[in-house]
Amino acid sequence: MGHIVAKHPVMSKPGPIYKPGPISARPLSGLLGATLNEAFAKQGFAARELVTRWPEIAGAQIAAHCEPLKMQWPRPVEGQPQEPATLVLRVEGPMALEIQHSSDQILQRVNRFFGWAAVGKLALRQAPLTRKSRKPLPQPPDPAAVAQIAAGLDAVADDDLRTALARLGATIKRN
Repeated sequence: MGHIVAKHPVMSKPGPIYKPGPISARPLSGLLGATLNEAFAKQGFAARELVTRWPEIAGAQIAAHCEPLKMQWPRPVEGQPQEPATLVLRVEGPMALEIQHSSDQILQRVNRFFGWAAVGKLALRQAPLTRKSRKPLPQPPDPAAVAQIAAGLDAVADDDLRTALARLGATIKRN
C-alpha cells in the first residue's frame, strides 16, 4: 500500500505590514493659492494682499467705506518705463466725495505697501460694498442663573473667580 503524503504549501514569511504615514493637513490657502492668485490676476492685482489686507493698508476708517475692485495697468510702450496703474475702488455712494478727498492719502498708503509707485491714480465706482456678515455679539447670561450657580460654588474662595465661573456655567447651560 502506498502512503499518501499530504503536501503542505510552503509557508513564506509575511510581507511588511502597511502602516499609513502621519496625516498632514494642508492649509486651504496652500491648496487654493494658485487658483486665487489667478482670479486676482484677472482683475489686475499682482498680489491678493491688497484685497485681503485692505483695512490694514488703507486704514479702518477708509476701508469701512470703500474696497479695491481692480487695478488697470496701461499698455506698456516698448522702450518706455511702465506707467503706474489706476486703482479702481468700489465706494458707497454718500462717501464717494470723502474718499475722493482722501485719494492722496490712499495712494501714499497703497504705494508704501507695494514699496514702489505702483498706483498713480484712483478711479471710484459707486456701488454697495460686499460686507462680510458679522456674527451678533452673544448676550450676557441671565443674572438670576449666574447667582444660582454662584451660590453652589462656595468652595471657591476668590470672589472674582467664583463670579467668572458662574457666568461661564450660566452661558454653557443656556447654550
